[in-house]
Amino acid sequence: MDEQPASPQEPGGGLDRRAELSEFLRTRRARLKPEDVGLPVYGRHRRVPGLRREELAQLAGVSVAYYTRLEQGNGRNVSAEVLDSIARALRLSNAEHAHLTHLAKPTQHKKKPAARQQQVRPALRYLLDSIETVPAYISGRRSDILAWNRMAAAVFGDWAELPPQERNWARLVFLRPEYRELFREWDQKAYDIVSFLRMDAGCHPDDPLLSALVGELSVKSEEFRRLWATHDVKEKTYGVKPLRHPLVGDLSLSFESFQLADGSEQNLITYHAEPGSPSADALRLLASWGTDATRAGTGATHP
Repeated sequence: MDEQPASPQEPGGGLDRRAELSEFLRTRRARLKPEDVGLPVYGRHRRVPGLRREELAQLAGVSVAYYTRLEQGNGRNVSAEVLDSIARALRLSNAEHAHLTHLAKPTQHKKKPAARQQQVRPALRYLLDSIETVPAYISGRRSDILAWNRMAAAVFGDWAELPPQERNWARLVFLRPEYRELFREWDQKAYDIVSFLRMDAGCHPDDPLLSALVGELSVKSEEFRRLWATHDVKEKTYGVKPLRHPLVGDLSLSFESFQLADGSEQNLITYHAEPGSPSADALRLLASWGTDATRAGTGATHP
């Protein structure tokens, strides 16, 4: 059976802005019920899931015709005030509100060369190398892994053994079964990756490399197609990742994500363990093994 990408593409190789806006609004409206927003429910059988267009328009204080045009993907000339009203009516999170703005008003954002090679400043590479006991790496657009230190390789596998185009979290998580073993909460990791890619697509719908990545994953992974179709977006800058390492067993590592302020759209991610915990002892053990731990970790990245 032929599989199709989950998102329509424009002739130039990017994602269809109008379709992305339309589907995002439709899915956000479908998750709300009248009783969730204080509206009366008339009749037991409703033909559509969630709120009707006229109900959402009423909540947002716009005409049904205006909202219908917007949900059909026509965001031209929509004001920030109207978008704010619709975001409030849909009860969007901050990340979802930002995503809606990117989709509806792309002309407000300076267009950047989306397909150019991402570069990591030498000073950042020196910084990574100087962090000897904490796994750390730099990620960029499309969930690409751009640079990392020895401890990150010891925990996640030696990404240097992979071709550059394969150093990508989405490809690793959805296409390599070893990472299902590495992440004890694989479903949550997969959801986080897709939510990040959705945010990236909202900012850069004309990016042919992102469109190609989405198309590839949509063809090869049913789970990716399902998650991509939800149109969920979110930002996750800290949390805890439960891992199962092939050498030291279960780990519970806290992570922090720091967005670089140089306009590169790159993030520095670090992992650490609670002092005195078994996970902290395991990290020290991995650090003491040096290159032996890194070689063992390559089992999580080799085909």
